[in-house]
Amino acid sequence: MNALTKIFSCLAIGVAAVGCSNSTKSITVTNQLDIDRFDEITAVDMASLNLPAGESFVIVDSEGNEVPYQLTYDNLLIFPATVAANSSSDYTLRPGTPAPVDTLVYGRLFPERKDDMAWENDKSAYRAYGPALQASGERAFGYDIWTKSVETPILEHRYYEDRVNRVSFHVDHGNGMDVYAVGPTLGGGTAALLVDNDSIVYPYCFKEWEVLDNGPLRFTTRLVYNPLTVASDTNVVETRVISLDRGSHLNRTTVSYSGLSAKGRVAPGIVVHRQNPDGYSIDAENHYMAYADSTDNAANGNGVIFVGVMVPGEFDDMINKPLNAPVGDAVGHLLAPVEYTPDSPFTYYWGSGWSKGDVATMDEWEEELKSAYRKSQSPLKVTVK
Repeated sequence: MNALTKIFSCLAIGVAAVGCSNSTKSITVTNQLDIDRFDEITAVDMASLNLPAGESFVIVDSEGNEVPYQLTYDNLLIFPATVAANSSSDYTLRPGTPAPVDTLVYGRLFPERKDDMAWENDKSAYRAYGPALQASGERAFGYDIWTKSVETPILEHRYYEDRVNRVSFHVDHGNGMDVYAVGPTLGGGTAALLVDNDSIVYPYCFKEWEVLDNGPLRFTTRLVYNPLTVASDTNVVETRVISLDRGSHLNRTTVSYSGLSAKGRVAPGIVVHRQNPDGYSIDAENHYMAYADSTDNAANGNGVIFVGVMVPGEFDDMINKPLNAPVGDAVGHLLAPVEYTPDSPFTYYWGSGWSKGDVATMDEWEEELKSAYRKSQSPLKVTVK
């Protein structure tokens, strides 16, 4: 559309040409990698758009197809962009009323199940344990993984069926299940402070929570944990901000710790179970650790849960650290220790795939983690005109 056509189009719908110019934005998304990127969630700072307050708008691609979007708690406009390798794609933001969007990313606190904070996208579901579980005395520290074989939401259904109809979510009823063992471990990607000879200071359950984003494209929660004793520091408080996007196998998580008197080390971890003690891969060059978890009932045909951690920045090492003594089926952790400065943010990624879902093999899972690292080092570049 040339400038003259654009002015006539604006006048035809009763909008002043100047106003239309201010409201219509051209967004170019550039991919500098040699891999195609399909429906990857990308972000634009809302302040850079300088849109009229309260104006409704739509985003369309170069073929005129409407693209869903979401406004996030931290003032970002996010939308899925598809960009071929070493190429750019153009999108247009213009006044309009957006069409309804199916919500595939969702989460909430489930007080009816001991204060689980549970969330999901079209790939998998997760939960972190809350105050009611800690009050019960049950020892479950890390993230839990719920498998999915469907894209549609399953959390509300599973919790309802389990609570009301006594239909266990530990059995696959056609959409996946909970067959991941956590217990007093770091589970599927929890970070923890380390002391002495890489001894883990296990976090327990969160004490405060807030849902910051709740779909349709991104879920974000902020969790504040009960004070820990770390060496000589007796009031160390952890805060986590966890985000999960539509289409992603990985959660982006930022942790910070107040109350520390000196630098230390923090490490995201993956529990290793006795059913498959050697089923892990560490690739320091591509910044990831991967593990093929045989599930808590490997003989029942429950498939394999692929668990991964990717650290985009610098780290000290990636190790398999055995437990001093087995705890249930847990025999150790994969750890990625990182030097930590008190009160600073540490960001990493963790998540899962399932062999009965959309990740068939460990090789596929490792390729997913390699790709995630490359994308983290070369994010999609967004230019607004």
